[in-house]
Amino acid sequence: MKLETWLILLTAALLLGQAAPSVPKPVKIMRLDCGTFVANDLDGFNDTGAMKGRGAPLTSSCYLIRHGDDYMIWDTGISAEAKGKPLNQTAAFDFTLKATLVEQLATLGIKPAQVTRVGVSHYHFDHTGQAASFPTATLLIGKGDLDALKAGAPGVDAKPVAPWVTGGGKVDAITGDKDVFGDGAVTMIDLPGHTPGHHGLMVRLAKRGTLLLTGDQAHFQENYDSNGVPRFNVNRADTLASFDRFKGLAKVSKATVIIQHDSRDLGKLPAFPNWAD
Repeated sequence: MKLETWLILLTAALLLGQAAPSVPKPVKIMRLDCGTFVANDLDGFNDTGAMKGRGAPLTSSCYLIRHGDDYMIWDTGISAEAKGKPLNQTAAFDFTLKATLVEQLATLGIKPAQVTRVGVSHYHFDHTGQAASFPTATLLIGKGDLDALKAGAPGVDAKPVAPWVTGGGKVDAITGDKDVFGDGAVTMIDLPGHTPGHHGLMVRLAKRGTLLLTGDQAHFQENYDSNGVPRFNVNRADTLASFDRFKGLAKVSKATVIIQHDSRDLGKLPAFPNWAD
């Protein structure tokens, strides 16, 4: 929100006897490396057969967001146990990790306890793997996903987020969109279909403008362009509706779309340890 806009809203609020809007705080974002994947057959990622026999190097991206003096992590990648694991380049699917989130934050002088919020796009292992490294943070997760975790739904692993699922940690179960800090700077966007409570993330930066992070709305550009639906999504119709909404938001806000798993999008943000603001 620009200063001029905030001043107009402040004046209006005072004239109407309402509470003044919160002053927008500076926001910046940094990409963290949360894993590397080999995917030599992407057939499972598109239920039309369009990707059968095609492979691509995929990445696992996490993001550190600074809002004023608050730190938030968006997605937590694959488990720290995968650090240093040899990557089988000929496998149908394999993954490895170079450095943990805690290690990367340490190079910035940031301790896990300083992270007040951990937002996850959804419950899959490559987005929740290191969540437990931040036990004092509030977990922000779609209610549909939290319900599935609590119910022990087939194929859903609750171990990475067990402290919050069992009631030992503070959790914010999100329905619809969520204005994380209350000033419109960082918003979780409701995009069900990949999982019941799947979300993307909108970040409004003063210099670079709006960013839209996909979560797993699309894993790579080809699926984004064609509205490709993975065979393992929980609801095809919801996925297509979420594609329509996501692309509409991107158009209206003139956002830079970042496909979190597509290594070709890495250059859309500065390389670690540099911030985008």
